[in-house]
Amino acid sequence: MREIKPGLDGAGLRIAVVRGRFNESIGAGLLASCLERLGALGVRSERILLVSVPGALEISLALQQLAATGHYDALIALGAVVRGDTYHFEVVSNESASGITQVQLDAGVPVANGILTTDTEEQALARVRQKGSDCAEVAVEMANLAREIRNEKRTA
Repeated sequence: MREIKPGLDGAGLRIAVVRGRFNESIGAGLLASCLERLGALGVRSERILLVSVPGALEISLALQQLAATGHYDALIALGAVVRGDTYHFEVVSNESASGITQVQLDAGVPVANGILTTDTEEQALARVRQKGSDCAEVAVEMANLAREIRNEKRTA
């Protein structure tokens, strides 16, 4: 039996990060943590593109357009949706997650979903460091996995 093992070597990868500006302090924390971890994994800063959009619902469109360029090994979505007093929280949370999933399935480009959906700003701020770092790892691992699967298809 052959097995493709997880790989966290980011050397040579091109990654785009799309960040929603709504809930700015949360997004800034997610971004800082994500970029720090990408660097630790060997992704060079000149191979990272940062795009900012107004909020979580706009992230999917930017991801779709970036995926269509064919220039990126993986994409990362960062942002926050904090529950308010209306049903809007559920709509934004569900539709942003659905859009992100659709982009990666349609384009075949891995997308790490780092849009926090929390009841309070405090909950989100408590998670920014870990979630940003996790997204960097997911993007690198899935980019490497996709590359290995493509190579596997060529040798099969």
